[in-house]
Amino acid sequence: MNAPIFALAPVLPEIIVSLGALGLILLGALRGETAAWLVAELAVAILGVAIIVVLRHPDTTGADFSGSFIDDAFGRYMKVLSLIGALVALLLSLDFTAREKFASFEYPILILLSTIGMMLMASANDLIALYMGLELSSLALYVIAAIKRDDVKSSEAGLKYFVLGALSSGMLLYGASLIYGFSGTVSFNGIAHAIHGQVSIGVIFGLVFMMAGMAFKISAVPFHMWTPDVYEGAPTPVTAFFASAPKMAAVAMMVRILSTAFPGIVTQWQQIVGFLAILSMLLGAFAAIGQTNIKRLMAYSSIGHMGFALVGLAAGTQIGVQGVLIYMTIYLLMTLGTFAAIISMRRNGQMVETIADLAGLSKTNGKMAFFLAMMMFSLAGIPPLAGFFGKFYVIGAAMEAHLYTLSTIAVLASVVSAFYYLRIVKIMYLDDSVGAFDKPYWVVDWALVLSGIFVLAFWVYPSPIIIGAMAAAKSLF
Repeated sequence: MNAPIFALAPVLPEIIVSLGALGLILLGALRGETAAWLVAELAVAILGVAIIVVLRHPDTTGADFSGSFIDDAFGRYMKVLSLIGALVALLLSLDFTAREKFASFEYPILILLSTIGMMLMASANDLIALYMGLELSSLALYVIAAIKRDDVKSSEAGLKYFVLGALSSGMLLYGASLIYGFSGTVSFNGIAHAIHGQVSIGVIFGLVFMMAGMAFKISAVPFHMWTPDVYEGAPTPVTAFFASAPKMAAVAMMVRILSTAFPGIVTQWQQIVGFLAILSMLLGAFAAIGQTNIKRLMAYSSIGHMGFALVGLAAGTQIGVQGVLIYMTIYLLMTLGTFAAIISMRRNGQMVETIADLAGLSKTNGKMAFFLAMMMFSLAGIPPLAGFFGKFYVIGAAMEAHLYTLSTIAVLASVVSAFYYLRIVKIMYLDDSVGAFDKPYWVVDWALVLSGIFVLAFWVYPSPIIIGAMAAAKSLF
């Protein structure tokens, strides 16, 4: 097992995506913009191979690269979610980029590079590896947000995300330096050992700054300011990517740091996580009510759902982490399905984004209306759809940890948010039609259908996800 080829086995998925990205850069440089479609298809294949490699990896736990990289069930679970988010978002953009005339070979390569950073974030076992993964992911995301260079909104979205992202990275790095200064190590296990039972004001300050930086990455209030503008301004497939894969990696980063580096001061960080959860759920519930643009509505919906995920994390237990993983899996597929429907909102060759454009959809495209309605019901948490079980697991974990106030607020926020989800269903089924949408690209159509089937059938056979989440959570404790 000491042979070099076996030593690299834990990082084989990262190597595959990295070499694939380098190969595609060379292909794009040699063939120019004519290679855009081919590069995109090869990028999809690379992500698919990486998913298979992660899924077929032996169920073992071990640290590599002097302990900086950890290969465990938790990291593999979150890598699969990030890879699925990137793969589906790239598939959704295949036809879109050609129609909107911003197809370029750099776009899929940037998604691959960002995904490598996300995979490193999921397996980082010290502060330096974590920051390297975070910056690799973020730098590519800044460019992707402004990929449509001749669109003012897209350029504005990229600039806003870059400025606020740089600020958040600085806060996280400052917090990490404080943690290192007061613990004497960058290793998560070393930090846990150094500060166990000896909490100093410097460690608390460092933890607060680090959590502020991490809260930005998951769009938690009050570090959410970039989200509505970036979601609305970026091209829709880019928004789908932002709402899915990076959220998986950011949640993985937060869960791993708090669970492995600070297990001895749960009561301290539990208050911060609970505060972020309450603010995010309430803002997500109330701010979305007055939205007319469906992408902005999904931005506030995403903020609210990250608040629900934090409810499970606030429990500070293995059951809580398991609930977070189940919730994020369900959230990922609901979000990708919803954005598949939004990408299908094209009339006379032009994209439309207002909620009013969905009026009477049931009369012109019954299939799309039905599956989008299932997404809305699931996002609202209505049983027996998948979204209900996601909220059930995180709120149940909070109740078990005696966080009754947090659990009550989560239930009330879910009730309030149901209003704007059900309003979309009402508009699709009860309002007069304003015209049919163009026929969607077949990949987009299938993404909506498959996501809808998952949402509908999750309660029939939830075992694979629940067992996988249980094993992943157990590997952290």
